[in-house]
Amino acid sequence: MNRVEEAGLEKLKVFEDTVDYKFHDRKILRHALTHSSYANEKRMNKLDNNERLEFLGDAVLELVTSEYLYNKNPKMPEGDLTKLRARLVCEQTLAACARDINVGDFILLGKGEATTGGSERFSILSDAMEAVIGAIYLDGGFTNAKEFICKYILSDVENKKLFFDSKTILQEIVQSEFKEQLSYELIKEEGPDHSKQFTVVALVKDTQLGIGVGRTKKAAEQEAAYQSIIKMNKNKTILSGEE
Repeated sequence: MNRVEEAGLEKLKVFEDTVDYKFHDRKILRHALTHSSYANEKRMNKLDNNERLEFLGDAVLELVTSEYLYNKNPKMPEGDLTKLRARLVCEQTLAACARDINVGDFILLGKGEATTGGSERFSILSDAMEAVIGAIYLDGGFTNAKEFICKYILSDVENKKLFFDSKTILQEIVQSEFKEQLSYELIKEEGPDHSKQFTVVALVKDTQLGIGVGRTKKAAEQEAAYQSIIKMNKNKTILSGEE
């Protein structure tokens, strides 16, 4: 084994330690972390990227999430369950979960994709997360895949729900507690076109409620609303003497 192969093996071991799952066949894990840009650059077989594993992982994720929500919400109708599931397994959520366990540090990318911020791109991170689920399912079966999903995606569901409903919730809070209108103001835009970062502040007249940063203005507004709600709830707790 040469130095490059040894380094690659060590990275896979670090990833296994990070997610607390040991693969019987690490080739499956490497496959899950191989982006199409890398496979194309290395002139690999067109099926040697992680897209097929992503397809499989997506199906496993949907089943596990459906079962989880069905059991946790016995009085929730089908339509609301479907909407909640869509929010929990959307690209933005999966990318955030992937960042929590540093998946971007382990994805094999082509040089062009790597230099343009591919390891931080939502679509690449979310696809890799689904591919890892598919890989664990193939390597260790449904139970291990379910454990991974519950630990790294379905944990802290209430906070995830709050985050995705944050703009609506904040609007309702402002309408009930203030006479002024809620607005969002872009205060900073930086980075190249392929990797923009936006900073937005949520405002009621001249009062700053919270600041959010995101890859899109919409994502930054959502984060600003979420941070505003967290801040306002914390202030209420302090004022009521509950801390």
